Amino acid sequence: MRFYVRLSTLVLLGLLIPVGHAVAANPGDDDANAGTNSTLPTIQAYRVDAPPTLDGQVLDDPAWQIAAPASGFWQTTPQEGDAASERTEVRLLYTPTALYVGVMCYDSNPSGIIVSDSRRDADLDETDCFQLILDTFDDDQNGFLFGTNPAGIEYDAQVTNEGGGARFSSGGGGFNLNWDASWEVETIVTEQGWSAEFAIPFRTLRFDAADSHVWGVNFQRNIRRNNETAFWARLPRQFNLQRISMAGSLQGLAGIRQNNLKLMPFSLGQVVRQPNLQGSQAVDWQGSVGFDAKYSVTPGLTLDASYKTDFAQVEVDDQQINLDRFGLFFPEKRPFFLENAGYFSVGSPREVDLFFSRRIGLDDDGREVPIIAGGRFSGKEGGLNIGVLSMQTEATRFVERNEDNPSRPDTVEVQENNFTVARLSKELPNRSGIGALFTSRQGFGEFSTGDDYGRTLAVDAHWGIGKFGLISGYAARTFSGDESVGADNALNLRAEYNSEAWLLNAAFRQVGDNFQPELGFLRRDGYRRLQASIFNRTRPTDLGGLLELRPHTSYTAFWDFDGFQESGFWHIDNHLEWKNGYEFHTGVNLTREGLKPDSLDAQNGAFEISDGVFVPPGTYDHAEASIVFLTNPGARWFFQVRTVIGGFWGGDRVAWFPSLRLRTSEAFNIQFNWSHQEVDLPGGSFTTNLLRARLSYSFTPRIFLQGLLQYNDRDDVWGANVRFGWLDTANTGLFVVYREVQEEVDGRFGPDSRSVTVKYSRLFDLLN
Repeated sequence: MRFYVRLSTLVLLGLLIPVGHAVAANPGDDDANAGTNSTLPTIQAYRVDAPPTLDGQVLDDPAWQIAAPASGFWQTTPQEGDAASERTEVRLLYTPTALYVGVMCYDSNPSGIIVSDSRRDADLDETDCFQLILDTFDDDQNGFLFGTNPAGIEYDAQVTNEGGGARFSSGGGGFNLNWDASWEVETIVTEQGWSAEFAIPFRTLRFDAADSHVWGVNFQRNIRRNNETAFWARLPRQFNLQRISMAGSLQGLAGIRQNNLKLMPFSLGQVVRQPNLQGSQAVDWQGSVGFDAKYSVTPGLTLDASYKTDFAQVEVDDQQINLDRFGLFFPEKRPFFLENAGYFSVGSPREVDLFFSRRIGLDDDGREVPIIAGGRFSGKEGGLNIGVLSMQTEATRFVERNEDNPSRPDTVEVQENNFTVARLSKELPNRSGIGALFTSRQGFGEFSTGDDYGRTLAVDAHWGIGKFGLISGYAARTFSGDESVGADNALNLRAEYNSEAWLLNAAFRQVGDNFQPELGFLRRDGYRRLQASIFNRTRPTDLGGLLELRPHTSYTAFWDFDGFQESGFWHIDNHLEWKNGYEFHTGVNLTREGLKPDSLDAQNGAFEISDGVFVPPGTYDHAEASIVFLTNPGARWFFQVRTVIGGFWGGDRVAWFPSLRLRTSEAFNIQFNWSHQEVDLPGGSFTTNLLRARLSYSFTPRIFLQGLLQYNDRDDVWGANVRFGWLDTANTGLFVVYREVQEEVDGRFGPDSRSVTVKYSRLFDLLN
């Protein structure tokens, strides 16, 4: 196999190098040509006494005729800098309590309109759609995004620091799609194209307390059959709608008000069937009530409260298979913790998240710990971003069956804990800013032992240089009640340059041996890390229908404090994307993994990668080839596959990751994913499979049925999660959830647990 790996590597390198040099960058790719207007466009909002009728009809509603339309959209894809292929008109009206957006998307071929999904917050990349972003503080960094497609879905998100993922946690962070606001949209398809009407209450937004307002705004339209993306305020191709600093201007708003006091009570009933301590199945009936509340202290600051915080309606985590010795990351999905998540996010996503809200209400093994109550105070005032969150969990005792000794059950005691996080930051000109973070976990109560706490202090900053440069970093220190742990620190510094043609970045990070952010996520501890990458985007004028070539290379390495290299990953790749949406990636990876006997917690100083298969200490250098192929994501059938073949821990690995998605209409989608890995090591061989099927049927944009089926042969577990939702507004309504987990015992699968949950919540807008 190693001969074929070397041969594949040479072939791929031979393919990569000519392609990367065969075509020069477009003249417009020169960094001196930013590809944007020197004068940003402006749109006027017109005040009306009576709002338009919300039925999707824009051209036939006289209310819209007083508003001058904004038009003149410009492509970034496929023909960067050209006018959009179809005309789009946007009109804005407002009353003292709401903003109304009327959109007419003219289309010379209405039968060619593509609608891929009708679920709330469904992906808008692969469908005809319209989106807008509102920079309500006019700070060029933060905003609220709203969108829809011809099926009339509600798509909304919060954007922080222009969606800067490098500075924010993936639990929400820079782009928070899980933010669900209370607003409405209606659409209609006609012979002229399709149109949409948005009604966005001002109580849904946050803005300065002033008599008149100037907001940043930009609009995006996708015409999927052309693989076309166009914007009202011109953007270079490396940016998307979240690039708020290049947005246009919304003027004319005056005398608007918020009046925001919302109460969202819920009631929940649940029946759970799972093995008891004797090994037989027991049925447990449960029920609870609680509420969330929201009050706008000022137009920019919001106070949220929660009692008996519940997340029964949230979809289960995707299962993962871990073939290294570091922890797995599971993103936050609970709505209460996702709102305004960007205000609290500091760190390196998925590696060093200094605040990770999954630490609240879940123990280390993923078991739910009841949350008694909590509150959040967040928003902007006086140019400062403010975030304070405090949650209280109750003491809990888990008593579980011991399969090895049924007469002596396992008991796990979780003490009562208070979790508090405070964040203060300030934006500065040109995408710059500074901030500070404090987190605290304080244990006390029945199961507490001594002075049990964990705290983190951090400062962070980012500095925009010109249009394309950015330097960012943070420094943090942790403190623990365990005197044997003591205090330790973490440091990160990152530089990035992102022009139309080039994406360059370099970073250094150091994490101390005793650094323990107890309210955060730390994938690995005690290391120094270096990372650098060079990424080129070239758009040929005429080369076999190619849209873009993206040759690139990156290197990431980890060392411990003795100078021993624990990991190294050199990636060499080229992405080829065609105008029809197809993509082909060719990659070569040169890897290094180092194991020290004193750093492993495993049998005989070896790393147990699978049951009975051990990797002895040593340094392992390998090469592997990677190929990725994708069909057109906007088509009814979408297929992609990633293949990795090469050396692995002193042996060989062949891995396949295919995915197939089918949509019969905007109402029905089904997707299959398969992760298959064959590993042959000197210490033994094994195969892993992870299968996942995800299906969705939308009766209307607010009534849906979703299913998730998963099978993991490494843990011999399969699970089912079926959710029915009848939404009202802002993710409230009726939810019915069925969950089942089965484990293989003695060659047979049997139910480990089953549950049916019915939850109903309602939003009461008390001041409107």
